[in-house]
Amino acid sequence: MAPRAGLRSLLLWICTIFTILIHGAHSFYLPGVAPQDFINGAELMVKVNKLTSIKTQLPYSYYTLPFCTPSKIVDSAENLGEVLRGDRIENSPYVFNMGDAKMCNVLCRKTLDSKTAKAFKEKIDDEYRVNMILDNLPLVVPIQRLDQESPPVYQLGYHVGLKGQYTGSKEEKYFIHNHLSFIVKYHKDSQSNSARIVGFEVKPFSVKHTYEGKWSDEKPRLTSCDPHTRHTVVNSNSPQEVEDKAEIIFTYDVDFQDSDVKWASRWDAYLLMTDDQIHWFSIVNSLMIVLFLSGMVAMIMLRTLYRDISKYNELETQEEAQEETGWKLVHGDVFRPPFNSDLLCVYVGTGVQFFGMILVTMMFAILGFLSPSNRGGLMTAMLLLWVFMGIFAGYASTRLYKMFKGSEWKKIALRTAVMFPGVVSAIFFVLNALIWGQKSSGAVPFGTMFALIFLWFGISVPLVFVGSYIGFKKPAIEDPVKTNKIPRQIPEQAWYMNPAFSILIGGILPFGAVFIELFFILTSIWLNQFYYIFGFLFLVFAILMVTCAEITIVLCYFQLCSEDYLWWWRSYLTSGSSALYLFLYATFYFFTKLEITKLVSGALYFGYMLIASYAFFVLTGTIGFYACLWFTRLIYSSVKID
Repeated sequence: MAPRAGLRSLLLWICTIFTILIHGAHSFYLPGVAPQDFINGAELMVKVNKLTSIKTQLPYSYYTLPFCTPSKIVDSAENLGEVLRGDRIENSPYVFNMGDAKMCNVLCRKTLDSKTAKAFKEKIDDEYRVNMILDNLPLVVPIQRLDQESPPVYQLGYHVGLKGQYTGSKEEKYFIHNHLSFIVKYHKDSQSNSARIVGFEVKPFSVKHTYEGKWSDEKPRLTSCDPHTRHTVVNSNSPQEVEDKAEIIFTYDVDFQDSDVKWASRWDAYLLMTDDQIHWFSIVNSLMIVLFLSGMVAMIMLRTLYRDISKYNELETQEEAQEETGWKLVHGDVFRPPFNSDLLCVYVGTGVQFFGMILVTMMFAILGFLSPSNRGGLMTAMLLLWVFMGIFAGYASTRLYKMFKGSEWKKIALRTAVMFPGVVSAIFFVLNALIWGQKSSGAVPFGTMFALIFLWFGISVPLVFVGSYIGFKKPAIEDPVKTNKIPRQIPEQAWYMNPAFSILIGGILPFGAVFIELFFILTSIWLNQFYYIFGFLFLVFAILMVTCAEITIVLCYFQLCSEDYLWWWRSYLTSGSSALYLFLYATFYFFTKLEITKLVSGALYFGYMLIASYAFFVLTGTIGFYACLWFTRLIYSSVKID
């Protein structure tokens, strides 16, 4: 009865955690910044951010195009994450006054030459979007769903322009969005006369503006859009073409709408998933399947192992014990240090560093500390956590190294501190050089590069050495059985126990646990959409850990039963091979979901996905390795061995 009661308690606990995560799956967050109150007539400063495109993945500063400029362009201070994302936040000529609606406000007039016209055409061709910020809220374009009753979908930023044809003509022309109709939503405080901004929307139009007589910069008066006659822009029937010597007049409207949405909940509409029903069903379905498989695997393993250990312990008291069979036969070799054990120690230490970083990041995100209003906050947090988790990397690598009877702990500490970051940095520098060549704002400046190098060598490396010193000073982990001096010969293995085959098979289940969530993560990164469902992500991460551990234990058990004791590296590679499937899925995603055509953009995609797959390999491999280490130590300490 006791095991059943324990199992019932465990299932109840899992269901409780699952319920909490499901309820918290949708966009729980802390505001991240203090609210700002605006009285009627208060000045609202609109800031401009980078130009982005899902076709090129290369961000550019807003003023790389000849838009209207303020008298002096001022850069806003960006955090480390924002700089790495390519954000370049600057002031703009758009200035609103709280509650003061404006119609047909003329911003400036520009006359294009061949160079500026070409620049606009290139950005329109690549479907670039303009990003703006008001009171820390990004500018969005509302798009109504087919189901009219559902809330609209929000797209970040508006397109620079569009391509089209005049009626009766087959020639494709370029048109610019030169008239912006802004809507600022605010929530009024009932006790005071102040208001807080809760929404920032725009509807872009392309309008060939006309005016009478000679143009006056001081008092421009348009005939195509006139606030005095209440003649406003409501469509793009007479669009503004982009061509050499074209005269473009930039205008905007701004309207203020009272909203019931409170300031603390203003991000909820932005974070609403476009296909949440499919997402919820797919994720829950996937998790249920994986949980079921994991339960089955765990039950089979426990029953089989219990029978084996009982049989071996019984045999010890009988004459039949003279001939051992199965996994007990290799007890004298199972803890023999593996080939290239130093490298294994380095990879295990790096995996522990990754595991700590991801676990703490997700805990912060679930608790709402990584607010969506803090742009670049997630990336900054992950970088800093990676650096500070170096102490655990050093500790884990040298503890394992000492178990292998190693003595040169400083060498292992140095390799742990520089190997993985060195490989990633080499790829990153090559990609950054490509971005520099494209003159994109996504290129990391030298100042930021120096800051990253300082974080690596100034903080991370010393912490790895501190952790290594602490780990090496601890007494070595003793093996549960003695290792023979002469290695035992491994018998010929069946085809399905071939290392390459079993390693590749082992990566399928862990990848299956995450591939649905992976689709949404890739969509968020490469299609510039919001992603803020860390409750689900944490649940998937937990399932990933369980599946990595269990599939590695199962295959390790079969391997030992076939008298093959070379399990150290295979346990790491078995669950780590899921990274290969991740990269293959990323390749499939590239050709089926993305419209990237430029060589540089393709190189960026595959370069960054290679880094992500490498990190996934290190993480999943380490989880599988520790599960297998625990399993082998458990079973060999449970049987009587002479």
